[in-house]
Amino acid sequence: MTAVAKRKTSLTLDAAALDSAKELEINVSAVAEAALVKAIAEARQQRWLEENADSFAAQASWHEQNGHPLAEIIAAPGGSSWTS
Repeated sequence: MTAVAKRKTSLTLDAAALDSAKELEINVSAVAEAALVKAIAEARQQRWLEENADSFAAQASWHEQNGHPLAEIIAAPGGSSWTS
């Protein structure tokens, strides 16, 4: 198992929430880390969508003008929506 590098930091948290977490034996560091990892993933996804919005619009425009190139063989639910 590979050790993950950790770094100490300081957080300011609501005192009542912190007291409740301690009472319930919740690992605040683990929860904060998990929330941070999730927020990073969501921010990266949002940035990627924004950076590629022009490409998505161009593809949608192409499909509107030409139909989906596999429309005749799409058998999945909603496949009929790809026909031109």
